[in-house]
Amino acid sequence: MNIDKLFEYFFSVYSNPTDKPRVFFAPGRVNLIGEHTDYNGGFVLPCALQYGTYLLIRPSSTDSIKFASNNFDFRCEIKLNELSEKVDNKWVNYPLGIIDQLRQLNIEMTGFEMLFSGDIPNSAGLSSSASIEMVTAYGLTTILNATDLSMVDLVKLAQRAENQFVGVNCGIMDQFAVGMGSKDHALFLNCQTLEYKNIPVLLNGFALIIANTNKSRGLAGSKYNERVAECQLAVTYLNPLIPLSKLGEISYMQFYKIQDQIPDELIRRRARHVISENQRVLNAVSCLYKGDLVQFGALMNASHESLRDNYEVTGVELDTLVEEAQKIHGVIGARMTGAGFGGCTVNLVRKDIIPVFMEKVESGYFAKTGIRPIFYHTEISDGVKEINCKSKI
Repeated sequence: MNIDKLFEYFFSVYSNPTDKPRVFFAPGRVNLIGEHTDYNGGFVLPCALQYGTYLLIRPSSTDSIKFASNNFDFRCEIKLNELSEKVDNKWVNYPLGIIDQLRQLNIEMTGFEMLFSGDIPNSAGLSSSASIEMVTAYGLTTILNATDLSMVDLVKLAQRAENQFVGVNCGIMDQFAVGMGSKDHALFLNCQTLEYKNIPVLLNGFALIIANTNKSRGLAGSKYNERVAECQLAVTYLNPLIPLSKLGEISYMQFYKIQDQIPDELIRRRARHVISENQRVLNAVSCLYKGDLVQFGALMNASHESLRDNYEVTGVELDTLVEEAQKIHGVIGARMTGAGFGGCTVNLVRKDIIPVFMEKVESGYFAKTGIRPIFYHTEISDGVKEINCKSKI
């Protein structure tokens, strides 16, 4: 993305081209394995992407904050004394949630002009919301000199904003990956303790290809919150035998011995996915350390199977993309990524067959769904940062 073009758009919205805004960038993320484990206090293995959200921001002398985006038609100007109110279901609620959290920390807000520009597909499960939140948090605290807040503090703040202001009971994985990502590394994160390690990802002739179902999904209105409640119910059933607050606190062998304590078969399957997925993450980290991509891919395949059968968050579109990918020789792993109910798959594909992979998957997917997928050849990148205004992206 060309920064000069973003400047031009900013000045077309806000004028005064002699006063340049500062530019910040926060990536999207893809989760390699460890799905729906984050809010259960489990393990995840995400990485930051080269796609993300740019924020051009400039202080103003007014008593309001102006929000604009070149991705959406909706713009608004909100008085400083009205910033605690949501704006319908608009995209500005993500930065507003961050501002609300900063004000709760007694960080005084001043007037700003803000332009958001993203190249993450909306509602694709690549964390466009966390990207917006983190670029807002990092940009504002940098400009306002809130230097006592660490990156982990900003990550926690962004999660609270989404939970409390936007109303989505997300875990901390997305914001953590966006804030703490490192080039060519996956982030092995314990979502309960926030202990983490950067794990080298050596693809050795393979590539990560993301396939977008192009099926729109609204996370806040989906069954995401329902799954959160089902997992909490599973904890209630298991507590008499093993005191715990979240499913991520017990091992798969422990669960195997006491799973019949859960009388509801559906709730038992929900718990089975979370606890087995937790173990798959541990196994996947071991595979990366050993350079065993074939076994890593097998774990990806098993993850999707559990998400489909035990957690029931896939659907025809995601399942079809995965099935078509797994038919192709040279694809060693394919799974849905993100919350599900649409969105994207992540695929581990041998580099020399990428064109064949895209052609065959698109053909098979279109034949079954009537929808054309979109593919992204991704790179593992760094987390949120400020960009030198003279550079081109």
